[in-house]
Amino acid sequence: MLDPHPPRRWQETFVMIIAALSGTWMVAIGLWALLAPRSFANWIDFPPYAEHLLHDVGAFQIGIGLSLLAALVWSDAKTVALLGFVVAGVIHTVNHTIDLDLGGHTADTWFIGASTVVAGAALALRVRTIRNRRTAKEAA
Repeated sequence: MLDPHPPRRWQETFVMIIAALSGTWMVAIGLWALLAPRSFANWIDFPPYAEHLLHDVGAFQIGIGLSLLAALVWSDAKTVALLGFVVAGVIHTVNHTIDLDLGGHTADTWFIGASTVVAGAALALRVRTIRNRRTAKEAA
């Protein structure tokens, strides 16, 4: 079925540019919060300083940023969303492992890690399903 109102070329270009800029910005901010939390905390000037919280902010910012960037090349929303969740989840799990001395519970690491593994399995299944559909369509 044809779209009765297809986007104009400039509209699609605008969306692609903004998604790329936003994704790059989110990844950069996320890396800053994750790798240099004291510097990031000074920049946002939001006391009190909580290193683990800033590490988590970095994890989530990176996940959001990579989702935006992935959407530039993948049109499947479920794949893009799961990818962002898995990337953020892996970093978040590592944060909880490394930052255990800063607070939190040992069980947090296991719960976050388990949800990330399950989402990773869903992502792999989704990618496989899409690939199989494409292969079947090409063979037909």
